[in-house]
Amino acid sequence: MSMYDLDLEKVIKKIKDINASLVGLQFPDGLKIHASKVAEQLESETGATVIISADPCFGACDTAHSKMADLVDILIHYGHTALPLDYPVPVMFIEAYSQVDVNGALEKSLELLQGYHKIALATTTQHLHLLEDIKHFLEVNGKEVMVESGSSTRVGQVLGCNFSSIKNLDVDAYFYLGSGNFHPLGIKLFTHKPVVIADPYRGEARDIEKFADRILRIRFARITKACEANKWGILVSSKEGQYRMALARKIKQNLENEGKEAFLIMMENISPDLLLPFLDLDAFVATACPRIAIDDSQMYKKPLITPQELEIVLDKREWDNYQLDEIYFGEE
Repeated sequence: MSMYDLDLEKVIKKIKDINASLVGLQFPDGLKIHASKVAEQLESETGATVIISADPCFGACDTAHSKMADLVDILIHYGHTALPLDYPVPVMFIEAYSQVDVNGALEKSLELLQGYHKIALATTTQHLHLLEDIKHFLEVNGKEVMVESGSSTRVGQVLGCNFSSIKNLDVDAYFYLGSGNFHPLGIKLFTHKPVVIADPYRGEARDIEKFADRILRIRFARITKACEANKWGILVSSKEGQYRMALARKIKQNLENEGKEAFLIMMENISPDLLLPFLDLDAFVATACPRIAIDDSQMYKKPLITPQELEIVLDKREWDNYQLDEIYFGEE
């Protein structure tokens, strides 16, 4: 049985309701192993033909709608919630809620939460259905719990590029349910408050302090190196949800105002290999997914930094005010 709720009955009903003959199917990389089995069942139950997208998928900003627009009747997109974007083909978002047992990680988190009374909750799409249960668990254990919605996000939801749901809350600490460190890192950097992670996939609880310190040291090194750069590449993604040409042009103007050379470089997926022909440039600024510069930092031969980090390079932002980049959807 899958660790995720793939909600096939709902998908099958939708396909039948609109009498779709060609159906697009898209998964993030962590769920792609389910693609052929889901396609098999959809074709068997509906008579439709399914086309599976094999391209990388990094979020709801990265749906396959443009490639399938003139081909399919509907695109079924798994693992993310909808964003306020215009899609040329109907897109059905299936959250694929995780069915992993979270109780062990919750119990272990209580020790790390000692000394904190007011707690804010945050999680990603796969665990949104558990927020009320987690809130109740923490309240039973003596905590006052807050959970808020954000810009383009649901209540308690954080994205890798949008942390609006956790900002400006009057709390002592933050509680994050999920795997990985990037989302709790963002919470830490935007709030400067303690962040406790309950990781149900590892059955453990931890805080973000050591990881945040290590990442900040790496970023400081990249920024320091970028201060020497005179020739810059400004990277723009053609993905609709990551496309920020207006920001890229503003960055180009700012760099040129400082006497630097700057070139706009457009691609769909930003990767180290695609930048190899441009190693005559000294450094790059990524205006696409904010995670690219942070997660893949070691893979790039030249400094790759975010727009906020460039502000530090150009003495327009203090290091003490370091923050991650964010995308607010509906704005270029």
